Amino acid sequence: MDDHRPIALVMELRGQGITDQRILSAIERTPRDLFVDEPFHPTAYENIALPIACGQTISQPYIVAYMTEALEVDSRHRVLEIGTGSGYQAAVLAPLCRMVYTVERHRPLLKAAEARFKALNLHNIVVRHSDGSTGWVEQAPFDRILITAALSEVPPALLEQLKPSGILVAPLSGPDAFERISQHLVKIMRTEGGITRQDLIPVAFVPMLPGLPPEVQATNEKERNG
Repeated sequence: MDDHRPIALVMELRGQGITDQRILSAIERTPRDLFVDEPFHPTAYENIALPIACGQTISQPYIVAYMTEALEVDSRHRVLEIGTGSGYQAAVLAPLCRMVYTVERHRPLLKAAEARFKALNLHNIVVRHSDGSTGWVEQAPFDRILITAALSEVPPALLEQLKPSGILVAPLSGPDAFERISQHLVKIMRTEGGITRQDLIPVAFVPMLPGLPPEVQATNEKERNG
């Protein structure tokens, strides 16, 4: 890895309006090349999204930084992430908060991310293979929730797992075909008066799908039937 690449990325993010020095430092210290396949190592520190396994993507660093900044995370917070993917977003969050609980429906992605967390000595990240729409009720409530796949509305189960005064950030799209293409990042805050919503920036995320992938369901069914 060329030493200047993480610094150049941080300078670009600063120029795009990311001002939280804690987040910029976390991104500078997180080796993004570790989170992409070898053919993409030359472009790992470019400010672009890149493909990963299972038809998913690793988000553009600017979007990772922007979503993290919108969460307003501090060192006391317990954060739930829906959609582990490569693990890059969780790795950026880890030095900023108390604990990260991250859920992924694709087992191969989760195993690879878990190995990366171990290699980076990120001991405050806990992983779960599950349907993200149900959250992680055993560990709830959470100070912050981050959803990294697009959906038309936030599942009630996730809103119920958000603490009072908590913040949830997610990419939302409309129900019809055109609106599914057009997504906006939203910031949802739970206040004493109820739920408030703030629209942020246009984004493009892969859609959140219900349940587990068909091959996992088939394997589970086979195991149950002996």
